[in-house]
Amino acid sequence: MPNITFVDADGTRHEVAAKAGVSLMENALTNNIDGIEAECGGSCMCATCHCFIDEEYAAKIPAMESDEDEMLGFAAEERRPGSRLSCQIKVTDDLEGMVVQLPAEQN
Repeated sequence: MPNITFVDADGTRHEVAAKAGVSLMENALTNNIDGIEAECGGSCMCATCHCFIDEEYAAKIPAMESDEDEMLGFAAEERRPGSRLSCQIKVTDDLEGMVVQLPAEQN
């Protein structure tokens, strides 16, 4: 179980032992991380699981597909480098120590 830290917009850090094989979004929900709403349940249709992945870990996750890229255009907070939908990122052991920044708002 890799340790992943979710950081709220106010800087509050939440370190979780994430379950490998499931999405960042599912791990956030399981661990009661308030910054992930996931209104569509992980089907890449709402952008309410928007997060920011540090450049260091970008190479360790699959490249963004076109549907995720398109959906990020509807995110409540402005897109920036590292913007991803947490429902589209499966946790692997390679993500040990990853820090995930959360936006101030999701919808």
